[in-house]
Amino acid sequence: MHVVRRRKLQVGMATALLALGAVLGTLLVFGSSSQARVEFEITDDPGRWFANVAGPVGGSNSLAVVTPGTRVDFSHRSRTVHTVTSLLFPTGAEGMPFETGAMKGSVSLNLRTPGLYVFLCQIHPFMFAGVIVDDPATEGLDLGETITLINGATIPTSSDLATRLVRSFFIATNPGNWQDYASGAPWHVTYADVPVRITGGLVANFRAVLNERYGNDLTLEPTRKPVAPGIGEVWVDTQFELTSGKEKPGTATAVDAVTWLVTRKVALPDIKMNNPHNMWTDRDQELIFQTQWFDHRLTVFDRRSGRLVENISVGESPAHVITRPNTDQVYVTINGADRNESVVELAPRGTGVERRLDIGAPHPHGPWITSDGSKLITPNTLSDTASIFNFATGKTDILRTGSHPIAVGIMPDGSKAYVANFVDSTLTVVDLHTLSTKTINLLANYDPINGAITGPVGGLPIQTPVSPDGKFVVVANTLTATITIIDTAMDSLVAMLPADPGAHGINFGAKQGGGYYAYVTNKFSNRLIIVDPDPNGDGSATDAAIAGSVALVATSGTSADAAIAGNAGMGGQGVLPIPVVYNGWVQRLPASWADQLTPAQRNPLP
Repeated sequence: MHVVRRRKLQVGMATALLALGAVLGTLLVFGSSSQARVEFEITDDPGRWFANVAGPVGGSNSLAVVTPGTRVDFSHRSRTVHTVTSLLFPTGAEGMPFETGAMKGSVSLNLRTPGLYVFLCQIHPFMFAGVIVDDPATEGLDLGETITLINGATIPTSSDLATRLVRSFFIATNPGNWQDYASGAPWHVTYADVPVRITGGLVANFRAVLNERYGNDLTLEPTRKPVAPGIGEVWVDTQFELTSGKEKPGTATAVDAVTWLVTRKVALPDIKMNNPHNMWTDRDQELIFQTQWFDHRLTVFDRRSGRLVENISVGESPAHVITRPNTDQVYVTINGADRNESVVELAPRGTGVERRLDIGAPHPHGPWITSDGSKLITPNTLSDTASIFNFATGKTDILRTGSHPIAVGIMPDGSKAYVANFVDSTLTVVDLHTLSTKTINLLANYDPINGAITGPVGGLPIQTPVSPDGKFVVVANTLTATITIIDTAMDSLVAMLPADPGAHGINFGAKQGGGYYAYVTNKFSNRLIIVDPDPNGDGSATDAAIAGSVALVATSGTSADAAIAGNAGMGGQGVLPIPVVYNGWVQRLPASWADQLTPAQRNPLP
C-alpha cells in the first residue's frame, strides 16, 4: 500500500466544498448540524440509479461523504418498485442492517457510526449508493476497521474482498468507467484521490491502493470472430444503451451467429421501452418476449422486423420470461411482487394473461422449467428460498438456499437444479427427486484477505444455465468478472475464464457441425463473449476456451428503430440464442431450424 500523511479534512457546521483536483471532482462534506442531510434519487438511469442530487463525488454518481448523525434521504422517481438495503456497513454500526422491502416511495435514516456504508436494491442488485461517514477527529476518510456484509460475513476494510467490492461500486456508478470495445482506448477507471482510514488505523491513498491491486489503463483485447460459426441469431438485452425518442434506456440487440455482425437494434421508442432485461421466444422462433425490468410490462415484438406485437401489464419489475416446452405458454417472474402469486402465466404467443401462479413466496427472479414441462423452479431473492411448483398438482415445495438466490438452471433430464446465490457466491444444488441439497462454494479457491487465487473462482454469481447435453453448468460472476464451469457429474469447479465487469447473462446456442457455444453478456462493457466449453468434444471442460467476441455496437449495416444516443452497446444482461436448443424445446422446433442441427443437437439426451 502507498501510505500518505495528510491533514484531516476540516468540517464546519455548513456544507464545505473541497477542491481535490480533476480526478476527484467536487466532494461534498456535510457539517454535523442536526439539519445536515444528503439525498439520493432512485432513478431508472444507467449509472445513476441512486443519484446523489448534489452531484458526482470522486467520479461516482452515487457517493456521499458526511459526518456522524447525517440524515440520508432516498426519494423515488423510478417507474417501478425498489428496496433500499444495506449491502455492507461498519461492523456493529447503529441501526444496521437496514432494509425497506419493495416500495414506491421515500425513506430516510440517520448514520451515526463512522465508516463505509453501501446500499443496494435487492430487486435490481447493481443499483448502489455509497456513504462514507467520516469522523472529523481522525486522519483520513473513515472506512472502518471491518465491514459486515448483508449475509453476516465480516471482513477487514484492508482485505482484497473489501477493495474488490468498492472497486465494483466505482465501476457500476460511473459509465465513464465501463469497458468500451468500440473505442480502441485503454480501459481507465476513475477513483477518488483521497486518503482513507482502514484496518489498524492505517491511512492510505484510495486511488493508489486500487491501482496497485488491480491495475489501470489496461489494454482491452480486440474482439475477434470465432473460427466456427454458430447457428441462427443471438439476442442480447443491451439494457443501458440510450436512444433517441425516449428518456428510458435499453435496446434488444441481434447478432448474426454466422457472420457475427450486429444486425438489428430494437428500442421501441413508441412505447418508451424501459430497461429491457430478459428474453425468450415462442415455439416457432418468430416472436421475442421481452421484460421491462424497471416497469410493469411484458413486451412482445416480431423477431424479423422488430415490430411491436403486444405490450401487456403483468406486475412490478418483471424480470425473466420463459415458455413451457409442452404447451408454449409464457411465464414471467414478477420480481417486485410482494405476494406469493408472483409468476404470471400467459397464453401461447403472449396474447393475454391466463392466471397468476402461487409459488409460495414473493420476489422471484430467474426461473427455469423442466424439459417435460412438469415443474417450474424460481429463485426468490428477498426470502433466500427456491420454489418448485408442480403444474399437475398446483402444489409448491419451498427450499432454503443461500443469500439472495437470483437464477436457476436445470439438468435436461430433470434430475437436478442449480440455484445461484448472489451474495453468498455459492450454488445450491437441488436433487429434484429427493429435494435434498448441497452447496458449491464458488470462492473455495480464493483468499478474501490477501486475494490469492488457487483455482476457479466466482464472486457474485448470476446466471447458471446447464448445457443442453447436461455436461456442464456455466456461471457468470459479476464481482470477479469470471466465467466458471462446473462438471455436473462431480458437481465441482473445473475451469475459469475471464469476463468483463458485471458479467451477467449466459445461455447456450448451437454451433455449426455439433456442440454448443455459451454466450456471455456483461453489464459494464459492450462485449458479447462466446465460450466453447468443450472444444475437442471429449466431454471435459478442462480445455474450455473463449472462441471469440463481438462488440454490441450498431454499424452502418445495423437496422434500428431509433438512433443510438449514448452508452453504445452497454448493459448486456439477458441473452437469447435462437433457435432454442435446450432439451424439451429443441424437439419442437420448426423443420427450417431443426434441419440446421446435427442429430445429437436435435436430441441432446439419447
